[in-house]
Amino acid sequence: MQYPKVKQPEQNKSAMPGVYVDLDELIRLQFNVHGFSFLPKQPVRSLLSGRRASKLRGRGLDFEEIRRYIPGDDIRTMDWRVTARTRKPHTRVYTEERDRPVLLVVDQRLGMFFGSRESMKSVTAARVAAMGAWRTIDAGDRVGALVFNDDDIREIQPHRSRQRVMHILKNVMEMNHMLRVDGDRRSDPGMLNRVLEKVQHLAKHDFLICLISDFDGADEETRRAVTRMAAHNDIVAIFIHDPLEARLPALGKIIVSQGDLQLEVDTADSRLRQRFSDQFETRLQTARDLMLKRGVPVLPIHTAAPIREQLASLLGHRPMQVGRASG
Repeated sequence: MQYPKVKQPEQNKSAMPGVYVDLDELIRLQFNVHGFSFLPKQPVRSLLSGRRASKLRGRGLDFEEIRRYIPGDDIRTMDWRVTARTRKPHTRVYTEERDRPVLLVVDQRLGMFFGSRESMKSVTAARVAAMGAWRTIDAGDRVGALVFNDDDIREIQPHRSRQRVMHILKNVMEMNHMLRVDGDRRSDPGMLNRVLEKVQHLAKHDFLICLISDFDGADEETRRAVTRMAAHNDIVAIFIHDPLEARLPALGKIIVSQGDLQLEVDTADSRLRQRFSDQFETRLQTARDLMLKRGVPVLPIHTAAPIREQLASLLGHRPMQVGRASG
């Protein structure tokens, strides 16, 4: 398989694993999704698995026929008019829609350029997106993306090809390599809602929308956007976070910085650590409130452990035979 050549940035940022993404690593992740089931433990039919992602709630199904009821058929598909007319139970048979486009919304804003353990949040988000893209193609469905930072949104139309996956990964890598703390870029929480506005224009109906972000900037406008999208699409929210955001260790006085701004913080202050933890819990709870009330599962993924292990714990998995690339 010939992959398109990608121009690497002048600095060898790919040699800084965990800080910046490496395109070769994102390509290799295709071998981590074979034999992997994205079926969740919560009552949602499936996630990140293309045409098998329908929640069977009346969308994504094609009517096939009416036939005599067979014990074991879902009683919710009973055709009561035919049953009453013939005085024998009949059921309506549906087949699941063959094509299910997946739209990956990948956050590469400055606030994602943070990590205290294995990788930055931005790198974790990129890896999750790569796994989702490869899994979608593996299932035979179309995949597209909206990759965004604080200044720009890149739109990649859904298509069923490995070249489209490579195009997505290239754009994720380029935006990821733009991240730096000493530049002129400033964090823009409002970009979250601007990208969701674009999502609504692109994903009209029957999409699986994967929001991969730390959801900084989520507010009432976000809630309205998610409500509109969830009316005609399935959504999964992948909440990217770092363990340090949830619990600040007692390290005494430390200097924290963002670009030219520096601040001395006394982490020995238990009240400060508690406020720090409370702010994270508030952000996580806000994301859950926005999503779960609309039937949108929230999957918390942190930076300190392999993504595959976390997804296996959250969604369940099938055993994978070592050395085989078949799904």
